[in-house]
Amino acid sequence: MKDKRIGFAMCGSFCTFSEVIPQIKILSELGADITPIMSETVYSTSTRFGTAEHFINQVKEITGKEIIHSIQAAEPIGPKELLDILIVAPCTGNTLGKLALGITDTAVTMATKAHLRNERPVVIAVSTNDALSASAKNIGQLMNSRNIYFVPFSQDAPYKKTRSCVAKFELIPATVSAALGGNQIEPIFL
Repeated sequence: MKDKRIGFAMCGSFCTFSEVIPQIKILSELGADITPIMSETVYSTSTRFGTAEHFINQVKEITGKEIIHSIQAAEPIGPKELLDILIVAPCTGNTLGKLALGITDTAVTMATKAHLRNERPVVIAVSTNDALSASAKNIGQLMNSRNIYFVPFSQDAPYKKTRSCVAKFELIPATVSAALGGNQIEPIFL
């Protein structure tokens, strides 16, 4: 990871932030240069899981950088070739659908589109209540796309939320390492 330029894009699965943000710190401690990206919703929404300001401050403290949080700020990622790899964690069902359909209407989807134009890897860490229903087709489509890699995931509450899946966020560093070499970490579904 040393000196790798990693974009870390966060979507609105707020309940997972306590697991996701430590992964930013681990990547940073491994020597990566992290560029933080947040969807406009994440950047401006406080929830029962914490305030927007709290999460912004945590990420800024770890990375030492301002957070990209607009389409306009994310667009140069591609033309300027700013990243070696981009991580979308957590990646919501909403964002999965947009990525699968090529919709670019948030900082995260623009960052992904801009980065992919350079034929560089994107790592997706799923967190959605409909992974095994409405979002399943989008996950399948993205798994069949060039330069897209998935952090292994599993059902998080199979008896209460039968279609919900969440990535094993602690596998982000291993997934990034594999993706940088053009490989998908296996198994994908745990």
